[in-house]
Amino acid sequence: MSSAPLAASRIVRLILQDFRTYASLDLAVSRPLVALVGENGAGKTNILEAISLFMPGRGLRRAELGDMARQGGAGSFAISVALDTPYGEHRLGTGLELQGEAARASRICRIDGMAASSPAAFAEHLRIVWLTPDLDALFRGPAGDRRRFLDRLVLAVDAEHGTRVNALERALRSRNRVLEENPDDRLWLDALEREVAELAIAVAAARQETVGRLAALIQETREEESPFPFATLSLEGEIDALVAALPAVDAEDRYRAILRDQRPRDRAAGRTLVGPQATDLLVRHGPKDIPAGMASTGEQKALLIGLVLAHARLVASMSGIAPFVLLDEVAAHLDPRRRAGLFAALEALGGQVWMTGADPSLFAELAGRADILQVSPGHVEALTAL
Repeated sequence: MSSAPLAASRIVRLILQDFRTYASLDLAVSRPLVALVGENGAGKTNILEAISLFMPGRGLRRAELGDMARQGGAGSFAISVALDTPYGEHRLGTGLELQGEAARASRICRIDGMAASSPAAFAEHLRIVWLTPDLDALFRGPAGDRRRFLDRLVLAVDAEHGTRVNALERALRSRNRVLEENPDDRLWLDALEREVAELAIAVAAARQETVGRLAALIQETREEESPFPFATLSLEGEIDALVAALPAVDAEDRYRAILRDQRPRDRAAGRTLVGPQATDLLVRHGPKDIPAGMASTGEQKALLIGLVLAHARLVASMSGIAPFVLLDEVAAHLDPRRRAGLFAALEALGGQVWMTGADPSLFAELAGRADILQVSPGHVEALTAL
């Protein structure tokens, strides 16, 4: 983990063009805490989503890029941020651009006016973590939701993780198709399974390293009196057991053998049954030592917040960059003690925090310590009174 001083960057200017409900927005901020207040549907989450696109992937809503373009617009959009960093100001840009006579849309990424190959290039300048209301059911929901959450944890410290996950999904689809259409083509299946095994072990190993580091950090920094209980973490799945027990090369060989032996079973199922696509992230409420899904709704919310805060500290430790933290409606259901504890923890992280809430009074104690902005459809201005 990094021991060098953290690079704390701030967005000092955010410009949106034809993004979601914003035809045009030029927003200047100056403080490390930014609170966006306004009625539901005013466009608060749209601002967080715009910032989240400076990470690989589809942003905090997991929406298709084409759906982010403003209705009634040209079908494209642009997002630009001016970053104030310890090493000077940088400008990052991303968006959807229409190209050619057929108006084919493509993702664009720019750093200081120069084209970047992908959003992964932004990781040199910023890291981002977030928490949204749809994660409130994470511990009781399906394993697939926890896998997506897990991969986002990894992606914040390893910008290439998303590329490996996508490549693995493509390789698995190819194997499933060959099993269905040409199950006797052993040479083709051998080649595909070699690719699947290499990618699968790399994905599983990255997940295991991140979870191991996060679990260790939580244990080292846990405070029994914290309003946010500590979590214990583990991974469950055959592939995860392989990676934990064997060197990478041996794990690949063993997984290839599993794939070969299970071809009839996988063909009957129409999918590959063993692999990273079946991993589950197991979370327990540390102080009570119970599965997180068995805790009360309030306890689950507090546990999730504590987990995201710990992850932000891990990102800072591993990357040397204090991450941006995006929190959508996070304070609405917290009691005053936990709300005060949250604000104190956020200030201690060192990175810039963007929060939303419908009720301005939620952020009253931050007066003078945060930029508190009133959001109305297509417009943002400083809130003059709480």
